[in-house]
Amino acid sequence: MPPEPIYVDTSAFYALLDRADKHHEPARAVWPELLKDDIALVTTNYVVSETVTVLQFRIGFDAANLWCRDILGVVEVYWIDETLHRRAYELWMNLGRRRFSLVDCVSYVTMHHQRIEKAFAFKNNYLEQGFELLPAACGQPIPSG
Repeated sequence: MPPEPIYVDTSAFYALLDRADKHHEPARAVWPELLKDDIALVTTNYVVSETVTVLQFRIGFDAANLWCRDILGVVEVYWIDETLHRRAYELWMNLGRRRFSLVDCVSYVTMHHQRIEKAFAFKNNYLEQGFELLPAACGQPIPSG
């Protein structure tokens, strides 16, 4: 049986690195469980770009570099092609001004395309799109935000 894929969002990556983030402790508690062999962690190149940018400008270059060097290496990165980008753009346009970014929409389209049901994230938008949100599935309450 192939490993169960779990999508990792910028909000979770950021919470892992920033001790001041309100989701840092839940992220740290769940992360070791996600590193088990029966789980495949995945994200997109859009999330990689967003995460590096957010880390660099909020915490600093060293934090962004540490993330690239030490954390990103355990995650499979899906590279978004033109077709998935167009689907995500259409979703973004259809959702209008409902606080979804294009990166969010790329995540949702990718998860549907890859049949990924769970996201390690601290954004309830994933729930609104029909996905299971971690750390809730790991026995942790869903933090607001």
